[in-house]
Amino acid sequence: MATTADFRNGFVFNHKGGLWKIVEFLHVKPGKGPAFVRTKLKNIRTGQVVEETFRAGEKVAEVRVVAKNVTYQYSDGQHYYFMDNDTYDELSLTGDQLGAAAEFLIDNLEVTIAYNGSDPIEVRIPQHMNLKVVKTDPGLRGDTATGGSKPATLETGVTIQVPLFINEGEKVRIDTREKRYIERVRS
Repeated sequence: MATTADFRNGFVFNHKGGLWKIVEFLHVKPGKGPAFVRTKLKNIRTGQVVEETFRAGEKVAEVRVVAKNVTYQYSDGQHYYFMDNDTYDELSLTGDQLGAAAEFLIDNLEVTIAYNGSDPIEVRIPQHMNLKVVKTDPGLRGDTATGGSKPATLETGVTIQVPLFINEGEKVRIDTREKRYIERVRS
């Protein structure tokens, strides 16, 4: 058992019948009354984010998470196949197990899979990735004063908003957490 003193970002614990990960937390000691911890929690299975408050010193059931580095190999449409970087064993996950991470998988991408025992609970992809634009409207030179944007389909199939000057075939850096354009990458 752990207490609220053990809370840190990324801490995983059992709460209300599910596995939750701490996204943010703040210890609050008001001038009057007992101390408490205000947290923002993310459900590992559903991705739901909620805010919860815990009394200082309250006990929670910590979940021991073991992380393995793996390399994405390929998908057959139903399963996604990875190779363990240490043992070279092949393992497969379904789209439901991957969640939103499935949208950004490209061949030979190194990811981390977090396990609770033998049960994969989370797939962690890099926060920033360089991906090629495969489909978008033609770029307009000099049309950046308005700050407009247009949809662009990336090599993984995900569609994001990019500035008007981005053309097909160019590489862009994106934030995978927010599915947001960051900058154009010069090769």
